[in-house]
Amino acid sequence: MKSHYRLLLIICFITAISYSYWKFAIPTHRLGIRSELVMLGDLNGDHHWTAADLEQLTIILKNPAAAQNSLVWRMDMNQNGMIDNEDLRILRTLVAEGGDPYAAEENMRKRGEQFPRPRELYRYVTIPEYRSRPLWVLPYPHASDSVLDWLADIPTPMSTSTYKEALATAVYDEAVRFDQAWRMRQPQLLPIEREYAAKKLAHVKMLFLSGAQYELLLALMDLVEDAETLTVQGQPEFSLKLLTFRDHLREVLRSPVYAEFIAGKQNWRAVLKIVSCHLQTDLGLSYDFETLGPPRNLTHLANYLQRAEWQYYKSTTEEGDLLQLITYAQHDPRYLRAVSRTSKKHLDLNVENHNLPMVLLLREALRITGDDKKKAVGLLDEAIRIPYAWIKLIPRESLPGSLALDNFLLPGNKEDGADKSRHWNVFGGVCIYKSPQEALDLALKREMQDLRDDNYSGDAMREFFRDMIADLNGMYHVMTVNIKLLSIK
Repeated sequence: MKSHYRLLLIICFITAISYSYWKFAIPTHRLGIRSELVMLGDLNGDHHWTAADLEQLTIILKNPAAAQNSLVWRMDMNQNGMIDNEDLRILRTLVAEGGDPYAAEENMRKRGEQFPRPRELYRYVTIPEYRSRPLWVLPYPHASDSVLDWLADIPTPMSTSTYKEALATAVYDEAVRFDQAWRMRQPQLLPIEREYAAKKLAHVKMLFLSGAQYELLLALMDLVEDAETLTVQGQPEFSLKLLTFRDHLREVLRSPVYAEFIAGKQNWRAVLKIVSCHLQTDLGLSYDFETLGPPRNLTHLANYLQRAEWQYYKSTTEEGDLLQLITYAQHDPRYLRAVSRTSKKHLDLNVENHNLPMVLLLREALRITGDDKKKAVGLLDEAIRIPYAWIKLIPRESLPGSLALDNFLLPGNKEDGADKSRHWNVFGGVCIYKSPQEALDLALKREMQDLRDDNYSGDAMREFFRDMIADLNGMYHVMTVNIKLLSIK
């Protein structure tokens, strides 16, 4: 028996030594870096530069916005962050030379033209690395008859060296992307969609004429997200009326009655009476805010079951999915532009700084989770709750006064933090678990409870409206978003 124990100990010892050597002596396993070698211009994935790549290029040129980010990234042959004529020239030259990068380089140099060294046509990148989609700066053949009647007046961008040039290039890219989406969606638009589109198009033109490039870019992004992901077709009629009610809430905030309330010349009942009228007119609902009950009936078992399902999707969020979403929020140029719009305290009265970034986050969360809205809402809820301790490393006096400091990656002004982002996501999620009607009812009762607890103060009344606006934005977008919309035939 002793010999058996001795043999077992020897085997365990040899196994431990072998594993230790494999784990610590071999660099591959010590580093744990997973990378891939990317062949730029290989658009069909056969690892050669052939006419098949040019065929794929022709398809992409017809509808660039439909191409996957990874594919467009491989089109950026000169790696300048833009898809320009030089990228097309490099790829066509490689194909003309039979896919031989050395022959292509030599012949181009004989002509006195610059051409990448063969090694420059490959990129060795880590697999988790976020690859930003290059900006589209090729001449756009449909600019002259675009719904954006000013698009033909924009010169084709040549550089992103300065902030001004970078903004102009991003505007051009976004305008082309919207025009492509508009041409696909326009024939099927319903009257209510045309009405909203007309208002936004007029706003975009006004921004263009005024030279407000940054706001123009965000307005174009908003239009792109509408065109690529939102549709009212097949949606409950109630959902479509939510934005009408939201717009009326914004009007109440600018009304003389609200101003008189803030000045102490009107009581809270006068303000909420207007809200009740809009609820009746817009949604056909009768609400008496004086007798409105608590947000939840704790005697209903369904409330607990739905909360348990919500918690399940939150708790089962995979670490890899969360990392993907965080990486997106850290690096995606469109999201970073959108989330950078903040206002000084109490100036974002209409909660306009939150909606576009949350729409972009939801779209990415849906992509990550395979278009599963319950998983996407759970993923967003987990991301919003992450406190980033590294924010506190920078002294507050060195940071802009408009920034929300509890979660730097997410939208929010200093007075809101992640609060309005959570309102947006939570009540959008309630639409999925229950219905838009029940989500609205819960939102009204929840915000009314906060107003009542704060004794109907001016600050509480302002937040009643702002919270409701965030709730309604989330409810509408979570219900109507479909990231596969343009691929549906």
